[in-house]
Amino acid sequence: MVIYVTDVKPRDDYTLLLTFENGEKRIFDCSCLFEKNVFKPLKNKGLFNSVKVQYGTAVWNDKIDIAPEFLYTNGIKA
Repeated sequence: MVIYVTDVKPRDDYTLLLTFENGEKRIFDCSCLFEKNVFKPLKNKGLFNSVKVQYGTAVWNDKIDIAPEFLYTNGIKA
């Protein structure tokens, strides 16, 4: 089952505060992804802070997004 993201806020420590459609808030640490080439650009704070909700998940540009089920499963309750 997929629970979609309805709101996302970037935080100073490269984490995201995510709100899901069920009302639950979770914190996801993006720094665990920085070793993968596709996510390396997120080390740039300007890009990281540009995150938005699109298609029910966290999206930065047309090349970088993270599946909502991954964010939910790997996030911790806020």
